[in-house]
Amino acid sequence: MKKLITVVFFFLGVIAIPQMNAQDTTETLKDNDGPNFSKLDVSPLDVILFRGENNEPFARVLYSRPQTRDREIFGKLVPYGEVWRTGANEATEITLYQDMMVSGKKIKKGTYTLFTIPKENEWTIILNNSTNIWGAYDYQVEKDVARITVPVKKAKAPIEALSMSFEPIDNGAKLYIGWDDRYVEVPFKKAN
Repeated sequence: MKKLITVVFFFLGVIAIPQMNAQDTTETLKDNDGPNFSKLDVSPLDVILFRGENNEPFARVLYSRPQTRDREIFGKLVPYGEVWRTGANEATEITLYQDMMVSGKKIKKGTYTLFTIPKENEWTIILNNSTNIWGAYDYQVEKDVARITVPVKKAKAPIEALSMSFEPIDNGAKLYIGWDDRYVEVPFKKAN
């Protein structure tokens, strides 16, 4: 019985002390005008990384994930025929960890901005040398490294947040970009 009482008091102490400390810390931060942290972004930043043979990095994508939230996406929120940052906030960036072939064109390893031009039945995928930019406002066509056109496919189920993933293919990986009711596939293959 004595051990049971000791265990109960121990657990109460474990639960109560951190809560008291948290309250004290919060009050201290308020009293000292602590750091001004931003709210959670409505289009959170995400990253995907694909590893190839021997677990070596192959490609990585950094992008923000806007939500559908009952809005009409393609042709409205994301206009057809215009350069899009392929996400929200900062323009989406892709890092290739080795030289790649994209639609028959050799792309040197490095970091590129991944712009797209959505249309109803096809998208133009653009790898561009401008990096660390917000949106597509500073897009410059003369900095394009590659452009490929890929068909739009119908998603089996609605995709609430813009989503990207890699899938392995022979000698490379396929990048999927999907949102709302559609998706596209972009093949990347190792350059020989």
